[in-house]
Amino acid sequence: MLKIAYHPIFKHSLPKGHRFPMEKYDLLPQQLLYEGTCNEANFFEPEKPNDKYIVSVHDPEYYYDLVNLTLDQRAARKIGFPLSRGLVHREVLIADGTIKASEFALEFGIAMNIAGGTHHAFSDHGEAFCLLNDQAIGARYLQQNGLAKKILIVDLDVHQGNGTAEIFQNDSLVFTFSMHGKSNYPFKKEKSDLDIALENGTEDATYLDILKTTLPQLIAEQEPDFIYYLSGVDVVATDKLGKLGLSIEGCKARDRFVLEQCKTNQIPVMCSMGGGYSAEIKTIVEAHANTFRLAQDLYF
Repeated sequence: MLKIAYHPIFKHSLPKGHRFPMEKYDLLPQQLLYEGTCNEANFFEPEKPNDKYIVSVHDPEYYYDLVNLTLDQRAARKIGFPLSRGLVHREVLIADGTIKASEFALEFGIAMNIAGGTHHAFSDHGEAFCLLNDQAIGARYLQQNGLAKKILIVDLDVHQGNGTAEIFQNDSLVFTFSMHGKSNYPFKKEKSDLDIALENGTEDATYLDILKTTLPQLIAEQEPDFIYYLSGVDVVATDKLGKLGLSIEGCKARDRFVLEQCKTNQIPVMCSMGGGYSAEIKTIVEAHANTFRLAQDLYF
């Protein structure tokens, strides 16, 4: 069964006019239920995880400054959301959703998080709508519990996974691969184990050719026994924060290829949704929904 982390807290109230599309976290599960891709049994509610898994990734001083709302104003502004207990609790539950989805992926081959993909969270600070790095926390959880030895993070969000790269820069057992817009945020890039920077306007054919050349070879070389996939849909041409030129179908073809590679190689995969900032919310929801539809079609 496809298991999906979801909690109503994922849709966090923001000031009117804020550019982050929080409503997608309600609309996406509603769409999946409405069309019959999923039923209620597919969804599970995360809870608060043991702090030890969070502070194995994040500096304890930073984490407890978040929890106690004592983060200094400059650091809080970099996050891009008004800091509150509700926001921090949301991030903690997202991290637990990814931890538990990682376990479900080991059981069923694949599992998902409606939210997550918070790859701009560094070990000691957050930025760009990311407070805690959910896939990094999941990876550490698997390592510490002996559930995976070699982990591959495939980050195909339009923005480089700079926080993830920093967190695992000295960990030879987690390979970070980021394929992102060359001239997009973050303007100061970190060094992933493999970075592929794409020119503005890169379209379906070029994007898919690069991915199809790169990913199978990477899997063959690294021989991971677990994959984290960050399936941001801000690669589509309509995205306000993107600058690439993919169509909705091209984005779907990207997801299909990644999931087929995982399934063919019998490597469990956990998917976090990442970014999506198209002007029309229906475009964001449709692009994200395709990832779940493919997971159901390919695996179940």
